[in-house]
Amino acid sequence: MDAQGRTSASDVAGLTEQAGQKTAQIKETVSDLGRKAGDKIDERRMRAADTLESTASTLHERGDRLASTTSNAMHKTADKIQTAADYLREHDTRALLGDLEAMVRRYPGQALAAAAVIGFFAGRALRNGG
Repeated sequence: MDAQGRTSASDVAGLTEQAGQKTAQIKETVSDLGRKAGDKIDERRMRAADTLESTASTLHERGDRLASTTSNAMHKTADKIQTAADYLREHDTRALLGDLEAMVRRYPGQALAAAAVIGFFAGRALRNGG
């Protein structure tokens, strides 16, 4: 700025460059945070798939030791759990959300009922845990 308080073109160019650098830094920080959040979601998704797969395997093993009717029920349950594990492992978060949205649109009444039941149990768990 000159003595009369006017801003020169070089001052404006300098301020514009500084603003551009700050914007680039902010974009990079936001991008890093997004990547880290996505990585954590994927890590938890894979852990959930591993847990489901382990549960399915355990049910299959224990089902082999029981009477045929109980064994068949355990094997069917284990197969469904294994299918869920495979689904989690093979689909990213965006695909999971898309499939969930499609299911809610296809079955809105059941989705609302499921949300109410989940909300009820989550509320009870939070109340009992706190």
